[in-house]
Amino acid sequence: MKFIDETRIEVIAGDGGNGVASFCREKFRPFGGPDGGDGGKGGSIYAVADRNINTLVDYRYARLHKARDGENGRGADCYGKGADDVHLRMPVGTLIVDEISGEVIADLTEHGQEALLARGGEGGWGNIHFKTSTNRAPRQKTEGKTGERRELRLELKVLADVGLLGMPNAGKSTFITAVSNARPKIADYPFTTLHPNLGVVRVSHEKSFVIADIPGLIEGAAEGAGLGIQFLRHLQRTRLLLHIVDLAPFDAGVDPVKDAKAIVQELKKYDESLYDKTRWLVLNKVDMIPAEERAKRVKDFKKRFGWKGPVFEISALTHEGCQELVVAIYDHIATQRQGEQREDETPGMAEDARGISSIDPDDPRFKAVE
Repeated sequence: MKFIDETRIEVIAGDGGNGVASFCREKFRPFGGPDGGDGGKGGSIYAVADRNINTLVDYRYARLHKARDGENGRGADCYGKGADDVHLRMPVGTLIVDEISGEVIADLTEHGQEALLARGGEGGWGNIHFKTSTNRAPRQKTEGKTGERRELRLELKVLADVGLLGMPNAGKSTFITAVSNARPKIADYPFTTLHPNLGVVRVSHEKSFVIADIPGLIEGAAEGAGLGIQFLRHLQRTRLLLHIVDLAPFDAGVDPVKDAKAIVQELKKYDESLYDKTRWLVLNKVDMIPAEERAKRVKDFKKRFGWKGPVFEISALTHEGCQELVVAIYDHIATQRQGEQREDETPGMAEDARGISSIDPDDPRFKAVE
């Protein structure tokens, strides 16, 4: 299946049916009065998150989605039938944006989540509603309202805990194959990966996390070089970024420090919040460096790169150091999850250095009433 992570669609909700002006003509009801029914409601259009879908390919070729109009009312107090709503199934992680206003309509982050894209028009009133003691034969009626119409942009951002960054052939695909159930294409030429790959990493029977591999970046990606930066959006939901560096490139003229700095610059050009996300440095292919030179080369790289954060030395091919990295990743993610859970359970409360909960003085809910 072709991977599509961005497309544009147009949604048109159904119009409401018109009300009708009608009068009772039955034989034994000479003063039957008005009996015009209301029009039916137009169909609305909803987006539904479905974890069984992983691409927006269905919406690349089907751009227009329209709901049916409601039926018009009829005489004898007959109301028009309302149209059925339309439900568009989309992958979990889809961001829906109004193309005209730029407003974010919905962010589908959970399976089964629904979002209203276009509301159907309400049906018009029949003359039965306008009968009064002084107006016993009303001929007023109203027309149904027009359904909403929107042009939308769909962006798929995969849901993963960890994202991989690096130059082409840095070993990202080999690494995700070594630690997860993902089986991306691996070859000895650049840009083997053409679309994001997701893999589940099992630390134990009950402990796991999701890792995402995107196509490699090169210098000038922000200007469209290589495959560009279009896939970086898939890393915006991650909790941790792994910057994988090829410490032993085949080409002696390639400088790993220069390539690593180029990746960081492209990340900063794309999104400051993504640049500020927690990032670890992973030096790959250490098995190709003689043991007596490894420590010296790692120290030289860190000094020239100016890196002071966590550094891991691994070999994705031989799995050296991979298990230690996986355990460290899970511990980091588990700590973040626990922190988020505490914030959700005790809003407006803060813990002091002794771990004792206290009221946050800046929380507006705890301000004294003057």
